[in-house]
Amino acid sequence: MTISYDPDSPVPPYEQVRTSLAGQINDGTLAVGTKLPTVRGLAAELGIAPNTVARAYRELEETGLLETRGRAGTFVGATGDEALARAQEAAATYAAVIRALGLSADQGEAIAAAALRGKP
Repeated sequence: MTISYDPDSPVPPYEQVRTSLAGQINDGTLAVGTKLPTVRGLAAELGIAPNTVARAYRELEETGLLETRGRAGTFVGATGDEALARAQEAAATYAAVIRALGLSADQGEAIAAAALRGKP
């Protein structure tokens, strides 16, 4: 992960960090689930204030590109990946149908697994 930061730029530092991370997430350079450096760690690496990195992370989290998992850290979020988001939505719909039909979770998983393998 490489963050572009130019201290002489008229663009605020938090925006430079946010834009750099968003670009890498959107182009797939940073894959879903990738753990990011801590706020303090990235701030020290870039030579900027921790609050600057925290603001960039917070704004990316609001858009779904990042997710914070408490003490585990900050990760590239699945909701930033359109294909994965659509798959999660389809899975939620499928789970609702399985429950409505009165089938067990095990039965639903077996049906889904068979469908993914291309078997009826």
